Amino acid sequence: MASYLDAGALVTSGIVLGGSYTEVLALDAGTVGVLLGLQTLMFALGALCGGRLGDLFGRRRVFTLSLLLYAAGIALLIVASPLWLLHVGVVAVGLAIGADLAASLALINEESPDGHKGKMVIFSNILWIGGIVVAMGLSAAVGSWGVLGGRIMFAHLLVVAIVVLVLRFALGESAEWMAARRAADAPGEPAGIQFSRAGQLFRAPVVFSVVALGLYYATWNLGASTMGSFGTFLWTNLTGGGVAEYSRLSLLGLPVGFLGGLVFMRVVDRPARYAWFAGGSALILVAWALPALLGANRFTLVAVLLLSGLGNAFCGEGIYKVWSQELIPTLLRTTAGGLTIAFARVVAALAAFVTPAIALADPALLFWLLFAFTAVANAIGLLWVPRLPKARDLEDVPVVARLQREPPPPTADPDGAGDQNR
Repeated sequence: MASYLDAGALVTSGIVLGGSYTEVLALDAGTVGVLLGLQTLMFALGALCGGRLGDLFGRRRVFTLSLLLYAAGIALLIVASPLWLLHVGVVAVGLAIGADLAASLALINEESPDGHKGKMVIFSNILWIGGIVVAMGLSAAVGSWGVLGGRIMFAHLLVVAIVVLVLRFALGESAEWMAARRAADAPGEPAGIQFSRAGQLFRAPVVFSVVALGLYYATWNLGASTMGSFGTFLWTNLTGGGVAEYSRLSLLGLPVGFLGGLVFMRVVDRPARYAWFAGGSALILVAWALPALLGANRFTLVAVLLLSGLGNAFCGEGIYKVWSQELIPTLLRTTAGGLTIAFARVVAALAAFVTPAIALADPALLFWLLFAFTAVANAIGLLWVPRLPKARDLEDVPVVARLQREPPPPTADPDGAGDQNR
C-alpha cells in the first residue's frame, strides 16, 4: 500500500494543483511549477534520509513514521487555504512518500520467498498503478467540481492512509535485515558488507550498480514525471480539453498497464525478463516520438497514454524496483534505494520548474527531449545493467578481500609441504 498511497499522492497533486485548485486559488503556471517541483524535491530528501534510516534502524519503523507524516500533509492539502498551507502540505507529503518507498520495497523483497522476490516487487508496482487508477477515476467523477472536487480527492488518500497505518502496526520487521544486522554486530569482522559502512556504496563494485540504477531511473522518470505531474496541464493548454475529460482518457491506458504488469509478474524472475523489458522500452520510445513528430494534439497525447501504459509495465519504475533489490546488498539496500530515488527526483524537480514554460513555448522540443532521455535509459537497461553483479555475490566481497590480505596460518611443517597440500 506504500506504492498505492505514494502514486495516489503524486497524481492527485498534479491534477488538483494543476487544475481543480487553479482558478479559485489563482495559481498561475509558475506557482504550479513551484509547488509540484517542491514536492518532488522533498520526495528526494525523504528518500535520501529515510533510505539510510531504514538500513540503520529497520524498515518497519521508517515506513510507519512516514505514514503519520503523510496523513498530516494530506490534511493540510485538504484545507488548501491560505496558500502557504499548500507549500507546507507538499513538503510533508513529499518527505513522507520518499522515506516510505525505499523501506517498503526492501521489506517486500526480503520477506518474499526465493524465486518470487521480483514477482512481489512487481505486484507492489501494480498497486502503484492502482493508486493512479483510483486518482484518475475520482478526477473523472469530481474533477469539474473545483476546490470541492480537489478536497474529495485528497480526502480519499487521507482515509486510506489512516486504515493502512492501523494495519501496519501488525507487521513485523524484516527477518533478512535482522539477520544481517546481527551478523554485522557480531564480535570480530562480520561477513559481507558491514552495517556501518555507507561508504561502501561509493566503492567498486557496488558503486557501479548505484550509478547505473540512478541514471536509469532518472532518465526514464523524466517522461513519467512529466505526464504524471503535468498531464492535465498539457491536455488543457495544448489541446483545449478539460480536466475531467483528460482524467477519463487517462483511464484507458491504465488497465492496459495493469494487465501488462500481471503478465510481467509471471516472467520477471525468469531469463525471459530481458526480452519483455526490451519490448516495453521500444514502446516508450514510440510513444514520445509521436507528439514530437506529429505535434501535441488529442490523438498523439492519447497515444502516449496507451503506449506508455503498456510499455511501462515491462520497464521503468517496476524493473528499477526489482533491480534495486537484486543488485544491492542487504545492509546498504534502502540507503542505495533512497540515494537513487533522491537523484531521480531532484532531476525531475529541476525539470518541473521549466516544463510548463517549455510546453507552452515549444511543445515539440519538450517531447524530443523526453524521447532522448528515454533512449539513454533504454541503453543503460539493455547494455549495462545485465553486466552488473548480483547482491548475493557482492555480500562476500569484503570477506574475500580480507582472506587475500591475511598471511597463511602458522605450521609446524619445516619444509612447507603441508602448506602446499593445503
